[in-house]
Amino acid sequence: MCACLCFIGCKSQDDGKNSGNRKPNVLIILTDDLGYGDISSFGQAIYKTPNIDRIGAEGVVASSFYVPTPYCAPSRASLLTGRFPLRHDLIKNPTPDAHIEVDTIGLAPEEVTMAEVFKDAGYATKAIGKWHLGHYPKFFPVAQGFDEYYGILYSNDMRPVQIIRDRDTVQYPVDQRHLTKDYTAQAIDFITRKKEGPFLLYLAHAMPHKPLAASKAFYTPNTPNDLYADVVRELDWGVGQVLHTLKELKLLNNTIIIFMSDNGPWYGGSTGGFKGMKATTWEGGIRVPMMVRYPEAFTKGMTVNVPIWSLDILPTICSLAKVATPKNVVLDGQDITALLQGKTTKHAPVFSMHGDNIMSVRKGDYKLFIRRPPGFVIEDFTGWVDPRGPDGNTIIAQTEQATPANYPGVIPVYPEKDIQLFNLKEDPTESNNLSQAYPELVEELLKIYNNFQENLKK
Repeated sequence: MCACLCFIGCKSQDDGKNSGNRKPNVLIILTDDLGYGDISSFGQAIYKTPNIDRIGAEGVVASSFYVPTPYCAPSRASLLTGRFPLRHDLIKNPTPDAHIEVDTIGLAPEEVTMAEVFKDAGYATKAIGKWHLGHYPKFFPVAQGFDEYYGILYSNDMRPVQIIRDRDTVQYPVDQRHLTKDYTAQAIDFITRKKEGPFLLYLAHAMPHKPLAASKAFYTPNTPNDLYADVVRELDWGVGQVLHTLKELKLLNNTIIIFMSDNGPWYGGSTGGFKGMKATTWEGGIRVPMMVRYPEAFTKGMTVNVPIWSLDILPTICSLAKVATPKNVVLDGQDITALLQGKTTKHAPVFSMHGDNIMSVRKGDYKLFIRRPPGFVIEDFTGWVDPRGPDGNTIIAQTEQATPANYPGVIPVYPEKDIQLFNLKEDPTESNNLSQAYPELVEELLKIYNNFQENLKK
């Protein structure tokens, strides 16, 4: 178990600045369903995540970072394109075992991904882990700008669970207890092979999406009901191994490292005290941990409280790497380099959506719901069985799994009205509706929403 701390406390072997005009590498570590309160630097007190925490300690922590949807595919598409879901048009999750329309959808091939942008700029590119932007060949990562791909093309609870390398199935069935180790090894292999750079690595871990699964080295069967903690501790170990590799190869300080989650937590996780969970547009569903490390641009130990979102990642890494953003493409994110440097607090409002509807807008401390968010609460979970739980055959993981009894956030009550206004600085649990007290602010935010909605049509 000491291996999980190998990156902590090591003397730096990578103190040099960016040598000459060498372009920086880019590493995006995306976790699946990791909640705002699931890492120790964001409030988790039961277990520690020292390797993940160090990214923020040596860089910038974003305390009000949002994704546009509280579920996987649209969120991931927006990260990779810098575009709001209603603009890139992937608003549902591709689902191979649904046997309905969502079996065939994906991110349109004409959409421009960050992989295509950086590949055109001379970068080697690889995606590892969950894709979930379509599981037909025209949607594959290797058809969307990635030179290489290794992982499961959708959620790890959707059958058939199989690992694809580039275009071919190389593992079926998949023992998910080895996934975090496997993806970590793939990342280390790519970094080592492409150490002359530059490279872009999109490391999209499966965990802690259900089914939760941890390797023997991290699983603690003697303490039942803490599999979630085991899973996150192994994720932290994996992050440490990747960072250690960058350090050993003297690439650490010339790599832009971003750590984040695709949406809020499922059962067993923690929203850090926010209301709701995954699949809801309460704070618990759309506000996620995010941190970035790149000493060439950012002073260590900074925290940014300005609301920003995942759509900002593409234009920001392009700016940092001096790579041109896509031509003739409307981006809904903005370059937040100056904001992360503490030079400005200006940022456009951020929005959330569910299905095909925009649900909320946040500007400064205030968040306005235009529509009532879904509560997603199972009132009676007596005898609840997950139809996509481990079966030992097609879905292989520990049988110990979280249930609706392990609700990860403040349980929402379905509101009486659509229009709700909250001051998130004073009321982070979204409990005190201020819409009647501040009608002018409601009108202002509705105007911002209407303008954004209209702009999406252009």
